[in-house]
Amino acid sequence: MNNEIAAPSRIGQPVSPTGHFAMRFSSTPRGARLARRLAGQRLDAWGIPYDCDAHHALTLIVAELAANAVRHGRVPGRDFHLALAYDATTVRIEVTDTRTEGVPVAATPTDLRDTGRGLLLVEHLADRWAWHPRRDGPGKTVWAEYVLPGRG
Repeated sequence: MNNEIAAPSRIGQPVSPTGHFAMRFSSTPRGARLARRLAGQRLDAWGIPYDCDAHHALTLIVAELAANAVRHGRVPGRDFHLALAYDATTVRIEVTDTRTEGVPVAATPTDLRDTGRGLLLVEHLADRWAWHPRRDGPGKTVWAEYVLPGRG
């Protein structure tokens, strides 16, 4: 009898053909960090391993959108919502906050401010991104889609 447990193989493809993850987080820097970390774990579970470029790009997109929700979309006492959807070729990230004013706009590359480049990074990393008013109450949803290399 063998008491050793075999390490799971990392084949790069998820066990199921699609995946979905959604959770609410406190509108604090700690909530944004937790959103990024849990998104990273979910991506790894879907077959997008920690050490690949796609994982790095996707977690950076989550980090920037979550940080924006905390910094610009925060309403005291209200959380932000993160949703990830995966269909074997594309990962869609949605971050919803409860603030209605303010349109998300990427900074220009020539802007000399020290802040405000988060959406510029998202624009560079994602294949598509946009925003729309929240469907079930006040606020907005900023989304980004990332087509996985070699799969789309």
